Amino acid sequence: MNNRSGIKALPLSAPIMGKAETVYPVIVWDEHDAVLIDTGYPGQLSLLKEAAAQAGLALSRIKHVLITHQDLDHIGGLPDLLASGHEKLTVYAHKLEAPYIQGEKRLLKLSPEAVEHAVRSLPESVPAEWREAFRRTLNNPPKAPVDVQLQGGERLPLCGGLIIIPTPGHTPGHISIFHEATGTLIAGDAASVQNGLLQLPEPGLCSDPAKALQSLLHLTHYPIHSIICYHGGPCTDPAGGIQLFEQAASAGELIRQIPDQR
Repeated sequence: MNNRSGIKALPLSAPIMGKAETVYPVIVWDEHDAVLIDTGYPGQLSLLKEAAAQAGLALSRIKHVLITHQDLDHIGGLPDLLASGHEKLTVYAHKLEAPYIQGEKRLLKLSPEAVEHAVRSLPESVPAEWREAFRRTLNNPPKAPVDVQLQGGERLPLCGGLIIIPTPGHTPGHISIFHEATGTLIAGDAASVQNGLLQLPEPGLCSDPAKALQSLLHLTHYPIHSIICYHGGPCTDPAGGIQLFEQAASAGELIRQIPDQR
């Protein structure tokens, strides 16, 4: 790659619910376009600008924003980005996720019970006014219009080709993206990375844990040279990760075949 094209994970680190957390939006660019994949938590636009600048790219170059799914840490920066004053951005998301991103439906993981649990989980040292502000944010999460509702399977002719891979399970319309020009899989939350190694999706964070495992098989159909996850960033052993995906997908199929005894 040269300085006119590239792909870069943008680490955004901040204290979240009393502990440090880093998420990794991804920026892809060439001489014509720049695409941002996911946008961080609410209030992280300045961090996003700084991370993009460190990658040698002004955030104002972005023309397209891909959202992998509805969770707060992925859509949180979208309204601020849209309001930041540069040229019109085109926002893409799966059609099943769009109503949540646009605020027409409540985010699946922010039920009233989940919000109260999150507030109670804050450290006791958090001041009462911050606690209430946190509750208000969860009860009124950021929302923004989705311009292009994806079906899954599309190839977007941007930055050397972006293939939209449907990977439901973490949420019903979760997508991952394969960047053809570099052979990079941007996995979103279909998996995570810990100490450089791929980790399977956590069942407690999935709307359908068995389907989340099955979806990993979709990711093995591409000539992947590198993998970036939203939690954990770049993977240091993509070949081992692909083997893990294949094994997990088989396990997911077995789980789905077990009769429901409820």
